[in-house]
Amino acid sequence: MPGSRITALGHYQPSRVLTNDDLAGMVDTSDAWIRRRTGIATRRIAADTETVTDMAAAAAAEALAASGLQPRDIGLVTVATCTAVDRCPSTAAQVAGRLGIPAAVAYDLNNGCAGFCTALAAADHSLRAGAARHALVIGAEKMSAVTDWSDRGTCVLLGDGAGAAVISVSGDGIGGERDGIGPVVWGSDPTRSDAVRLAGDWHPRFAQEGQTVFRWATGELPAIAREACRRAGITPADLAGVVTHQANLRIIEALTRHLDLPEHVLIAKDVVDSGNTSAASVPLALSKLTGSGQLPQGGPVLLLAFGGGLSWAGQVVTCP
Repeated sequence: MPGSRITALGHYQPSRVLTNDDLAGMVDTSDAWIRRRTGIATRRIAADTETVTDMAAAAAAEALAASGLQPRDIGLVTVATCTAVDRCPSTAAQVAGRLGIPAAVAYDLNNGCAGFCTALAAADHSLRAGAARHALVIGAEKMSAVTDWSDRGTCVLLGDGAGAAVISVSGDGIGGERDGIGPVVWGSDPTRSDAVRLAGDWHPRFAQEGQTVFRWATGELPAIAREACRRAGITPADLAGVVTHQANLRIIEALTRHLDLPEHVLIAKDVVDSGNTSAASVPLALSKLTGSGQLPQGGPVLLLAFGGGLSWAGQVVTCP
């Protein structure tokens, strides 16, 4: 059975930079307090007129241009987001329209911060089944629109942005050849569904149980990461990089420490500059690292995301 592989990446971030000192003028906090608890220094904030679709389309356009494909080649467009305002048409359909993609199936997927890795797996399965040969998978969020700017425990975390990947049918697949998108490990724990949430009317606000999330992530994710590597036919020591959901630097460091990774394995820490961008965080960080040449072409990279639900999804991919 054919597999699929990431062939190109792209990302977009708004121009406005919100620093910790800026936040200290809004709520009772400080640069030292934020860095100590989260590791975050800055985050990007979209303009009032800038939409999730705007950011998704910009990231997707960059990825499509880098792939060398034409809009007509794309047979599937999916956007992972929990902050899009429009229910219908979907953000994915709007992105397809802006990029001139003529006849692709287009849908949005909401799995919170785990959304991109979930959408990547769903698109991979579609390509394996022969439903398309090329797909655009996008994570895009305007978290600033759902931020409670009076809550110092959450407003310091969140940022806006988008990341996108073009995936294409591959004759090899991952495992043995170690080339492509590996088998996904995914699931949810509905008993902790309130741990990360966007609940309420048309103007919800982000809320979470920080300690619950931290304990769950550091306690459960290492085993999920190892299983994703096992299903891809590798061990954590074989990885070139690890790109987790950029929730909090303390979580990232605790998780990767539990994996006993060799020193050469590159750990994504885009959270320091971008904050928590929910479903956008994994593709945003991955695009930056590959674009800067920090991840070697063909190197196996573990993608791992978790969030509302509590939900999780992860897989090993090879860098384009």
